[in-house]
Amino acid sequence: MQQMLKQAQKMQQQIAAAQAELADAELTGTAGGGLVTATVAGTGELKAIKIDPKAVDPEDVETLEDLVVAAVHNAAEAARELTEKKMGPVAGGMGGLGLPGF
Repeated sequence: MQQMLKQAQKMQQQIAAAQAELADAELTGTAGGGLVTATVAGTGELKAIKIDPKAVDPEDVETLEDLVVAAVHNAAEAARELTEKKMGPVAGGMGGLGLPGF
């Protein structure tokens, strides 16, 4: 029982460390060959959108909207991949604990 508690504590520490790394990470996604760049935290929170003035066409706002969505999606995918990379090894060790989601 003591050994299981030590393992659980170690996993909690690993999870906390991975979560801290994710919170500090910033990932970017681009669209339109770099005309639109989205930056998200490793947690998936949108931090910034940068739009190159060349992407702004008052006659074609729809394309700009699509580029923003694509850039945000690209950045969110990078955040998801980082989360899997950081949390995967920790979560994999938790399967025997019967915790939901792991």
